[in-house]
Amino acid sequence: MNIPILIAAIMSFISIFLHVFGGGVEIMIPIYESELSDYLRAIMFVIWHGITVIISINSVALFYVAFKSEYRKPLVIIIVAQYLLWSGLFIFYGITRLGELWTMPQWISFISISLLAIYGLKQGKKLKK
Repeated sequence: MNIPILIAAIMSFISIFLHVFGGGVEIMIPIYESELSDYLRAIMFVIWHGITVIISINSVALFYVAFKSEYRKPLVIIIVAQYLLWSGLFIFYGITRLGELWTMPQWISFISISLLAIYGLKQGKKLKK
């Protein structure tokens, strides 16, 4: 068992909960109740639920590779790449649109999950030697 990757998986699962229950109230309900067109509201719901699906798949994959080393490296690399790119988006738009990083702190979670997963990859290599 790879403990750092398992912790990363648990953190990723927690982010699903935060996304659905915290963000749903803060973001999706106001969008649903807005004057946006039905098309734009539908697109936002597709994007919202798509993000939920992606984070769910990433969480399951991290959990799997925490226990099985087969496909560990490629799956962790893909998930880390996604999470770091998402972090970059939150940082970029936080700075350029909001003038600060703390209104959208999701980047902290995604970077933390990524660092743990990378650490887990390195630990896994040490254990094999």
